[in-house]
Amino acid sequence: MEASAKPGDERFFRRAGPFSIAELAARLGIAPPASGRVISGVAPLQTAGPEDISFLDNRRYAGLLTETRAGAVILHPDFADRVPPGCIPLAVAEPYVGWAKVAALFYPFPAPEPGVHPSAVIAPSAVIHPSAEIGPGAVIGAGAEIGAETSIGALAVLGPGVVVGRQCRIHAQVTLSHAILGDRVVIYPGARIGQDGFGFAMSKTGFYPVPQLGRVLIGEGAEVGANTTIDRGSAQDTVIGPGVHIDNLVQIGHNVRIGAHSVVVAQAGVSGSTRIGAGVMIAAQAGLTGHLTIGDGARIGAQSGVMQDVPAGEEVLGAPAQNARSFFREVVTLRKLAQSGRKGQKTGNET
Repeated sequence: MEASAKPGDERFFRRAGPFSIAELAARLGIAPPASGRVISGVAPLQTAGPEDISFLDNRRYAGLLTETRAGAVILHPDFADRVPPGCIPLAVAEPYVGWAKVAALFYPFPAPEPGVHPSAVIAPSAVIHPSAEIGPGAVIGAGAEIGAETSIGALAVLGPGVVVGRQCRIHAQVTLSHAILGDRVVIYPGARIGQDGFGFAMSKTGFYPVPQLGRVLIGEGAEVGANTTIDRGSAQDTVIGPGVHIDNLVQIGHNVRIGAHSVVVAQAGVSGSTRIGAGVMIAAQAGLTGHLTIGDGARIGAQSGVMQDVPAGEEVLGAPAQNARSFFREVVTLRKLAQSGRKGQKTGNET
């Protein structure tokens, strides 16, 4: 099986276009070059042809720019004079953001097909906007509300009272309960949102479950990755702020609050009642204990074990997590000790 030279296999993706250079420039918010060229698709620098648009964001790949056959390239102004003859530079301050905008123009998200599949099970009291799409085998509970132009995927289950806003995409086999979603929220396949939090009281005779009486509130434009789990609150709500992006296989405990436009990467876990500020980045496999406060703009490195509060803007690494500079100083010190130990051992053997 041979890898495809260009993205967008027509069996899986619906392509729009072609678009003129002027239309692409308008999408990027820049003045249009004087060209009547029409672009039909997108492709990497090394495989793009004269009818494709490509991009350069990482300086590591600057060498590919001079050899590309692309009809146009989105790039930083610093590289605009390096494009080969016949290629049109579209210079923007943030090339990768520009690429995202243009790629979405050629490959827009599929619009929902209004209607309810015959195999779906809909409670009589559910309120579904006529422009929404309900997929095969979906279950919509009593009193649930689904907004305009929202799509509910196959075998998704929305429990009683769940509210889903406008233009949301709830993918296949998602389970939503005790949850209220804003507009333009995306939940990827297999996510479980609103289930009981891990709450119990300990006694001499064992564990006694504590009723979990909160909800999950998800702000507009947030995305939740495949097979991620978000527990509902115990006595308070679990809150995922607007624009938050949560990767696949993430665990969010009860009462956690995540501020706007934060990012939580794959296999990270956040224990209950932790407060995460706005614009925070939590890298893969990081673990946060409960009842912490993570300040705005903080960065938590991969596989970090966070056991105490992190001030705003600070970067931490390691387990237990500490300031990144301290972490790297310790790494260098340990390396020097190990090297000196090997040298001493070698000297001892020689004598």
